[in-house]
Amino acid sequence: MPATTRVLIVDDSAAMRQLLSKILSSDPFIDVVGVASDPYIARDKIKDLRPDVLTLDVEMPRMDGLTFLEKLMRAHPMPVVMVSSLTQKGCDITMRALELGAVDFFPKPTIDVLHGVAEAAADIIGKVKTAASARIRGRTASSPPPEIPKSGFRMTDRLIAIGASTGGTEAIREILTAMPSDAPGIVVVQHMPPGFTASFAQRLDSLCRIRVKEAQDGDRVLSGHALIAPGGLQTAVIRSGAQYSVRVFDAPPVNRHRPSVDVLFDSFAEHVKGNAVAAILTGMGDDGARGMRRMHDVGVRTFAQDEASCVIFGMPKEAIAHGGVDHVVPLEQIATRLLTAA
Repeated sequence: MPATTRVLIVDDSAAMRQLLSKILSSDPFIDVVGVASDPYIARDKIKDLRPDVLTLDVEMPRMDGLTFLEKLMRAHPMPVVMVSSLTQKGCDITMRALELGAVDFFPKPTIDVLHGVAEAAADIIGKVKTAASARIRGRTASSPPPEIPKSGFRMTDRLIAIGASTGGTEAIREILTAMPSDAPGIVVVQHMPPGFTASFAQRLDSLCRIRVKEAQDGDRVLSGHALIAPGGLQTAVIRSGAQYSVRVFDAPPVNRHRPSVDVLFDSFAEHVKGNAVAAILTGMGDDGARGMRRMHDVGVRTFAQDEASCVIFGMPKEAIAHGGVDHVVPLEQIATRLLTAA
């Protein structure tokens, strides 16, 4: 029988505390052990109740969620799932929360979730239960990414495909910030809802030597550029002559995801073949495992993030089990290995 996940809900809204309590308590393997209306109350309840997971609102009185999260990750690292508003500010704050160590996030639910929107409730429950098994590291001062020298890639030499889910935003940041300005063209699928992928791309663009943007239908995949697949849509790569571009389109979820890593990887297997290298990173589930095997079978060099550096060793583990992975490597080596393979 699965272990019960003990959850503390931190939110200044009494209505939201009640709503999240009802959603989470509907799962027999989640025990909402307490609620807190601000970080000061939460601090005391963490000591008394010893929850496995915290859900944390980003905007609260007395101390905002980001400040509390930063203090918590330094003093008492534990799995935290952020509750984010769908505003531009909310998306930006959520990206910062993931940098500070939050495992995952979900958009702030509405009363509709209790009245027939079962998929949204299941997503919230799934994220909280996944967070309980996450590998959490305390915060330390971050060092700048290693300077990988320019490589002399031409636009059509190689493409890089990357897929990730839970914990992937920070893994992708570490890889892309290490890339030289003339790195091969990169296409990334990170499981995220609409709106958040634009904030994620903007944040990366401000940190990287390469240009990073949210993909739009028809964008060319160019050297020195990375495209982030937009939330709520599927993204694939197509070839026209010597050039590659992305197709961004509305289609049903694959493996419950839009964007899906398998959709991207399948398109690489079909259109890019041996001109590609690929990596699958931290995340829950098996999205990308079959696509990585198909890429591997047509000559793509493939890498999986190792268990020790993953927040969740789900997607890499499944890709390895499907026989599609050439090399299993620590996160800090993936950028260099991708460039060397290219």
